[in-house]
Amino acid sequence: MHRSRLFALLIDTPAPEAEAATAFWAAALGATARPLPSEEQFISLHGAVPGLAVAVQAIEDGESRFHIDIESDDVEAETRRLIGLGAVEVSRWQECRILRAPGGHLMCVLPVESDPAVFEAEARTWP
Repeated sequence: MHRSRLFALLIDTPAPEAEAATAFWAAALGATARPLPSEEQFISLHGAVPGLAVAVQAIEDGESRFHIDIESDDVEAETRRLIGLGAVEVSRWQECRILRAPGGHLMCVLPVESDPAVFEAEARTWP
C-alpha cells in the first residue's frame, strides 16, 4: 500500500514571460510571490489556494500550460497506479516522474514535499 495527494498546481510559463505571469497571477489570486531559493525556475504564489502549493514555473519549451504535482510516499507505486489508469510516462526529472494523462494533461509524481502532518492528514491510501 502507498499514499498520495494532490500537492501543487503549476503555471508553466515561457521563461521570458515568467516575471509578468508571476505578477499577474499573484495579483489575480491575492497571493504573495516568493522565489524558491533552491529551485530558481519556480516562484511560489503563497496563499493562492489554501492547502495547495501554487507556483509559476519558468519553462524552456515555450508551451504555456498548467500541470499538477502529486506527492507520494512511494513514487514508483503511484506512477504504476496512474499508468494503470491510462497515463503514459513521458520523462523523468530528478526523483520526479512526468506523466501525460488521457486528454493530454501533464502531471508530475514526486516524493512527499508537504509538511508530514499535512500529508498524513490528507493523503489517500491505495492498494
